[in-house]
Order: sequence, then C-alpha cells, then structure tokens
Amino acid sequence: MRPFTLSQTPRLFFGKGEAGKLTALIQKFGRSVLLVTGAKSFAVSPFATRFDAAASADGLNIFRFTVSEEPTPEMIDTIVANTTEKHIDVVVAIGGGSVLDAGKAISAMIPLREPVKVYLEGVGSKVHPGKKIPFIAVPTTSGTGSESTKNAVLSEVGESGFKRSLRHDNFIPNLAVIDPLLTISCPQSVTATSGMDAFTQLLESYVSTGASPVTDSLCLEGLTRVRDSLQVAYQQPDNIEARSDMALAAYLSGITLANAGLGLVHGFASSVGGRFPIAHGVICSSLMYACNKLTIEKLLSTKSNPEALAKFVRVGKLFARSETEHDQYYLEFLTNFFHELRDAMEIPTLAEAGVQVELLSQIAESTDNKSNPVKLDHHERTEILKLAMRR
Repeated sequence: MRPFTLSQTPRLFFGKGEAGKLTALIQKFGRSVLLVTGAKSFAVSPFATRFDAAASADGLNIFRFTVSEEPTPEMIDTIVANTTEKHIDVVVAIGGGSVLDAGKAISAMIPLREPVKVYLEGVGSKVHPGKKIPFIAVPTTSGTGSESTKNAVLSEVGESGFKRSLRHDNFIPNLAVIDPLLTISCPQSVTATSGMDAFTQLLESYVSTGASPVTDSLCLEGLTRVRDSLQVAYQQPDNIEARSDMALAAYLSGITLANAGLGLVHGFASSVGGRFPIAHGVICSSLMYACNKLTIEKLLSTKSNPEALAKFVRVGKLFARSETEHDQYYLEFLTNFFHELRDAMEIPTLAEAGVQVELLSQIAESTDNKSNPVKLDHHERTEILKLAMRR
C-alpha cells in the first residue's frame, strides 16, 4: 500500500431542513455577517424569506454581495475593499460553486487586504499565510464540492486568461450546511452540468495517480449515488431522495479531489475556462466522453497502468449493473454511457458552447495532464478537443 495523507474536512450539517439552523450557527462566530449569494436564485427562493426573518430576529447585521458569474480577482478585490469599515465576523456563501469559491476567497483576503492575484497558484508570487475570516458554505447546487475543499478557483477570461486556485489548508470552510431542499429550485440545465462535474470529479479521483484506499471508498460511494440519482434529479426536480444523493455525491467529490487529485478533464477545464466564458460544468460535461475514451484507449495500448484500467472496468460494471460480461464490454459501455448521458441531458458540445476550432491546438498545448492515469501528448489532447466539438 502506498503512503497517503488525508486533509481535514469542515464540520458538516447534512440533511433535509438543516439550513434552518443557519442563523444559530452564524451566531457562534459573531453578528456582523458578509452574505454572498447568486444574483437571482437566492433572492427568489422561499428560503431567503425565512433566512431574512430569522437573521432579523437574531439581531444579525447582514452585508450583502451578489455573484453573477465565475469569480474574478477583480471581483474579489472590489468586495474586500467594500468591507473595510464593516468589521466582518463571518462570511457566509449561499449558492453554487462560483458563489462558494467567491465567499471562500473573500474570507481569505479580508485579513490581508492585498490584491488576491498575487496569491494565486501559477500566477502570483506570494504564499498566503492562511489567515482568514470564519467561513460557512451553503451549496444550492450539487457539483463542484467547494463546500469541502481548501481552494477557491478564480478566473480571468481572454487570450492570456487563466483559471487558478487560491489555496491553503486553512481555507476549508469552518462549517458546511448541505440541505438538499435548497437544490430543488436549481434550473434543469444546472442540475445536469453540475451533476456531471461531480461525476467527473469522482471518476477522475478514483483513477487518479494520487488515489488511496480512503478516496477509492468515497469515490465508489459517490459514483453509486450518481448512478442512481443524477438522471432522476434531472427528470424529477422535486425528488428529494435523488437531490440528497447528488448533494452527498458532490460533497464527497470535493473530499476526493482534494486528496487524490484530478485528471485531464479538469486540465482542459482550466485551459478552456481561462480562454472562453463557459461555465465550468459545461466544459467538464462536454469533455468527459472524449477524455475518458482516449485515456482508456491509451491504457489498453500501453499496458502502463493496469490498476487504473481495472478501476474503469469496475465503474463500467457499476453503471451497467452487471458483472457477467468481459472487461472490454464494460469499458465500451462506460464511454458510450458518457456520450449518451450528455445528449440525454441536452448538454452542449464545446463548439456549441463557443470554442473556436482554430484555437484547439493552442488550448491543447496549455493543458495539464494533472493526475490522469496515463499521459496524453499534444496530438492526443488535440484529438480529444476535436471529438468534444461535435455530437
């Protein structure tokens, strides 16, 4: 058994109705609250009215900021600058992955009051000391797993754009409140793409070169729940059991990615996401079939990582719900399933999302294999992009 480590996780409150405890939990840190939400989803939800009433009754002083897109360094700097005189006790983020990442970055930058860009991995020149304002994460989508990780992903989109992490062990949320009821109002398209992001993170963590027996166990638990509930949640938004399964799968995917690492899909998510204003979940969803198809083909041809290949077979058996066929059948079943799932949930291709074919070689050149179970070269990465451009 290879040596491995396991990062800490937040104190977790999980279950139907747990969001009702939020104001009581906030008071443990103080009464001056910076609340970060999405531009619309929180404001129109029934939970918002109940939260506002409880916050008023409990004497909380709420300062509100909204996040309508994936967070940028400029956005974080602006919000932090606007908190100078407010003496914030706790940052609370209620929303999808972008909102949680924004809240996490804000809590990390309020004590420093410096530009966040200088602390981003691969971009800045400084190492963050780990000081932060207490942070509570309340996800309203089931996807990124940001509620259980130590990094906040920030982006600048453009020709020299990037998608990089602000990361420190101390940035793990102090509390994560996961209430599946909050995901019921999630738009169908977001249910699909965020669910596919969680699916991708669990699979990539499972076959990662950094996987361990602990992450393997968590991945298989999460993958089983994705198998049983992703399409149900997409087709039946009010199905609370399916929503609960996906909420747990997303949380587990955050733990596994933080401890095992991710693969080529998320390598592309950084390079494509830094160049085009495409939602992270859409990028992952559109690339999952092509990346895994070529990864499996190279594993078969090189015989370089039989353990990872055996894991792909095991996942194929899990989703096929059978174990009586030969291994090649399950490998083909799995890759075909990714393709069929993308189409069934009407997720766009890279071309439909706005990626330009003339830039594919450049994107491939700037893409990291990360912890993919086998390294794919520039030509193979370009072929993946071409495959992900079409139906």
